Amino acid sequence: MNKDMIELYSDYLIASFGQTTATGLANLLQGSIYHDSITRFLNSETLTAKEQWQLIKPMLRQHENATPNAIGYLIFDDTIQPKPHTSVDDINCWHYDHTQNKNVKGINLLNCLYHRKDIDIPLSFDIITKPNVFTDDKGKVKRKSDKTKNQRLLDMFDRAIKNQVKFDYVLADSWFSANATFKHIRKANKHFIFALKSNRLVALTPDDREKGNFVRIDESNLPDNTPIHGFLNDYHDEVLLLRRVFTNKDDSTGVLYLVCSDLQCDKDKFINGYQKRWQVEVYHKSLKQNANLGKSPAHSQRARFNH
Repeated sequence: MNKDMIELYSDYLIASFGQTTATGLANLLQGSIYHDSITRFLNSETLTAKEQWQLIKPMLRQHENATPNAIGYLIFDDTIQPKPHTSVDDINCWHYDHTQNKNVKGINLLNCLYHRKDIDIPLSFDIITKPNVFTDDKGKVKRKSDKTKNQRLLDMFDRAIKNQVKFDYVLADSWFSANATFKHIRKANKHFIFALKSNRLVALTPDDREKGNFVRIDESNLPDNTPIHGFLNDYHDEVLLLRRVFTNKDDSTGVLYLVCSDLQCDKDKFINGYQKRWQVEVYHKSLKQNANLGKSPAHSQRARFNH
């Protein structure tokens, strides 16, 4: 791993306003580094989450040691960088964008952000590859990944455990709220605060659970902004459920259903904890606007991956 070149290329991305190319960086450096060297760097070894960990580990450990009593959060979310004019391959392909409710051609990036006492550190990432090509029942050629996003999330979670990252809660939106994910997190003695889809089946009393009387959470008469003990269908442990009512910028009212595995979590800790999930949205916006995530015209798959 060429740390000097990574630092140089990162600075170039942050300082650029348009297309980011090897020639553009070489011109800025006035020939001190030739564009061939930059191209070789982008096409050399694939830079993965392992290299990212080596880069951020000293900063993370320093922050952990300086804040011994702070609560740590792992925040997971994915984003799609549209690349409509780039040819389809394993990483630039069609992905479903739940924010737009449609398929988008581009690069799908799953990120893990570490939040601890007002500091956010990009901990890990995984580019969603779809190497498996198949033809569906309608004769349309499609691509499929080897792993689901939930499996990728758990792989990143396990690496954080292995690397002894100090965290207490895992945060994610409803697209990751699978029971298997919850069980995996609790098995590692960590807690989760996730959003739930409005059709998630819940029971609000042990008696209803025993009788199998589960109802949709949006029909369960949960009080507003008050944690209530309850149960998820097909999940073994008791949880806290919360109906979060909020006002949007246009003064319309929104409703968010949340679940927390920590039964000692009070209202403020519950709501404020999940609120920190929005830090990953800020991170994604910064990647696109400040680090020119989608501004590389690189042709090779590896160069686009490393960019």
